[in-house]
Amino acid sequence: MTFDLSAYLREILAWIGGLGNLAPILFIITYVVACVLFIPGALLTLGAGALFGVVWGTIYVSIASVTGATAAFLIGRYRARDWVARRIQSNPKFAAVSAAVGREGWKIVALTRLSPIFPFNLLNYAFGITEVRLRGYVLASWIAMLPGTVMYVYIGSLAGSLAGLGAGALSRTAAEWALYGAGLAATVAVSIYVTRIARAALETKTDAAG
Repeated sequence: MTFDLSAYLREILAWIGGLGNLAPILFIITYVVACVLFIPGALLTLGAGALFGVVWGTIYVSIASVTGATAAFLIGRYRARDWVARRIQSNPKFAAVSAAVGREGWKIVALTRLSPIFPFNLLNYAFGITEVRLRGYVLASWIAMLPGTVMYVYIGSLAGSLAGLGAGALSRTAAEWALYGAGLAATVAVSIYVTRIARAALETKTDAAG
């Protein structure tokens, strides 16, 4: 018997939708827990659109995603630093990002939030062991994640019901294609930043050795 995470999340969303005034609070708590436990939040974001509409869904997801990302960041920095370091040490992308953050700070945070090649949940923990400041991390994360939040909440609102979420019935909108383009541009920008910083570091070491 296989575990169907999507079906389980739909059941949770349906339960939350029947809680009346408590629904937003339980939704935010669920989303934060999902961030901490490495559970993908795409379906929850879509579900917010179906349950709460575009405006309130965006507000709730924005609060929840930033809170969840911050919780994971703090756990990574103060409670699970060694574990996070082991998880990312074999991943060259994260190693390069860690070095880049030391010099560029919140700029790298913002770009990686836009880039689809960096998994959101692991990235939250990974930033915890870098030199980025909490305030810059939170602000850059919120601003960079907001366009994607609005888009997915809007798509979820078009589904009409929780049953239609993630079913592939909805065609991609112009906004979705635009966000994909922004993600590609961010990926290129991150690559350029990281390459430039790595080259500068290599030159510094070479000069010191000479």
